[in-house]
Amino acid sequence: MSAVSRAPQRSNRAARVTVRRRVALTAGAAVAALLVSACGSGGTSGGGGDTNFVAGSDGIATVPRGERATVPELSGEDLEGEPLDVADYRGKVVVLNVWGSWCNPCRAEAKHFAKVSRDYADKGVQFVGINTRDTSIGNALAFEKDFDVPYPSLYDPTGKLLLRFEKGTLNPQAIPSTLILDRKGGIAARTLSPLSEERLLKMLEPVVAEK
Repeated sequence: MSAVSRAPQRSNRAARVTVRRRVALTAGAAVAALLVSACGSGGTSGGGGDTNFVAGSDGIATVPRGERATVPELSGEDLEGEPLDVADYRGKVVVLNVWGSWCNPCRAEAKHFAKVSRDYADKGVQFVGINTRDTSIGNALAFEKDFDVPYPSLYDPTGKLLLRFEKGTLNPQAIPSTLILDRKGGIAARTLSPLSEERLLKMLEPVVAEK
């Protein structure tokens, strides 16, 4: 076969390889997008249900007083193996944060939660974490050490505690998520996305101010 006749074949093979590479890159990007969406994409929907949430344009949803669902029973062991029950904090405003050490947006917001938890410790506010999808407690403990987290977290590697919430309250795929509980255990505010210190305080301060 002459060099002239082989040239079109080489050109065709190169074109096919280029197409396959583009398809592979596109598929890889789609998979990556799905993985990212499970950690930190947030949103305002928790999967339906009559939860009385009023969604704001900032991704923070609130519930008027008198219309708030009561938080479900959330108890178990913390990361140190000690018993922990959210009901023990009735009478305080509770910031409930769902996180995982594997989640980069959780790492980004952790310093803000640690700071605000200290700033509001003497204002009747208790922070509690729910650590999920960490198959190793060691990873979760290392996360807490890295960010000097001063408050306890329930260890929930399979997400069973998240499933106790009324449909529409939390989306188990949206991590991190944060709820603000009023002093009676009512769910007063929610976000399904990571928080800056400013947005965390925007959620927290109106509930703290309630009498």
